[in-house]
Amino acid sequence: MSSEKFTKGFIQIYTGNGKGKTTAGIGQAVRAAGYGLKSYIAQFMKEFPYNELNSLKNLSKWIKVEQFGGDEFVYKKELPGNSEIEKAKRGLETATQNMLSGDYDILILDEVCVAIYFKLFTVRDVLTILRQKPKNVELILTGRYCPDELLGEADLVTEMNEIKHYYKNGITSRPGIES
Repeated sequence: MSSEKFTKGFIQIYTGNGKGKTTAGIGQAVRAAGYGLKSYIAQFMKEFPYNELNSLKNLSKWIKVEQFGGDEFVYKKELPGNSEIEKAKRGLETATQNMLSGDYDILILDEVCVAIYFKLFTVRDVLTILRQKPKNVELILTGRYCPDELLGEADLVTEMNEIKHYYKNGITSRPGIES
């Protein structure tokens, strides 16, 4: 296993209304771990103990995951409260510190675009992180509703579009697949 660092890191975005954005980001971290690269994943609006966290514990030497805030307000059809906004902002600060620390080759801001949509922080807050990105760090952003300002800064954008989904037939989240 090699651990040669990047000479140039890019900005990737996985967005759209289809399934697989978080999975793409985590898959990149797993692939990078196989090469000996270290990833930091900040998950926004995800306090639920998703099963990928159990798997990633086995790769904790290479992948660190932290969760910042929940999404209960979405299901209640309410605006996020101050405590959720503070958790999200603390998450951005923590992610920025980790990106600048030199300890990580890849920074993943999971569901960051959705967090912007729900006004947990602003596009400007995230643009600041993009502009601070060290040359040798890969930065991956995920989530629906990606603002055009972020799309314009990215080197790679993949839009996942739902064509057909079993949710529409009443199938709920299945452990090991969606949660």
